[in-house]
Amino acid sequence: MVLIVEGHGEVLALPILVRRIAWESSPGFSAHIDAPLRVSRSRLLRKGELERLVQLRRYQSDTVGVLLVIDADDDCPAALGPELVRRTDDPQSPVPVGIVLAKMEFEAWFLAAAESLRGQRHLRHDLSAPDNPESIRDAKGWLTQRMEGSRSYRETADQAALASLFDMDVARRSAPSFRKLSREVLRIVRYAESSS
Repeated sequence: MVLIVEGHGEVLALPILVRRIAWESSPGFSAHIDAPLRVSRSRLLRKGELERLVQLRRYQSDTVGVLLVIDADDDCPAALGPELVRRTDDPQSPVPVGIVLAKMEFEAWFLAAAESLRGQRHLRHDLSAPDNPESIRDAKGWLTQRMEGSRSYRETADQAALASLFDMDVARRSAPSFRKLSREVLRIVRYAESSS
């Protein structure tokens, strides 16, 4: 499986998350997950760049799927997501391509399941999820404000660890973009299992 991300933290965090989701439904899942390609958001959104990246990876002989995960930031995922799907559509290839825009930020998924992260990575023991975690523009800052002492959230140090710890079921209930990630990963897993 080929992963494409925009941030340094996602390079380590997304493979962990993909494996966790895959193993929930298919404990024996063993398809190779490549080290993610890190590409800047501006490059990914530039016409022709995403298409080129996906096509190159889609036609490698061992590719069972391509998964792009980027932060939506201020873009509407319901508008930008379908546009990116259209740009990567290739009726000639059965290899699935999943496009997921984390509403606002990847870290919003941690906020959605905040209670499951109490006491982890210097987060306070009384941590509670905000009412609408995907509406928070600075999820990284939200996490920093809830860390003990002078510790601050560091994407490259904390994101992968939190991705391995947070309660995904809770996150699915209050973070629609995390439900979308789960669906896309499972779609690729089903394709991988049916083509092996």
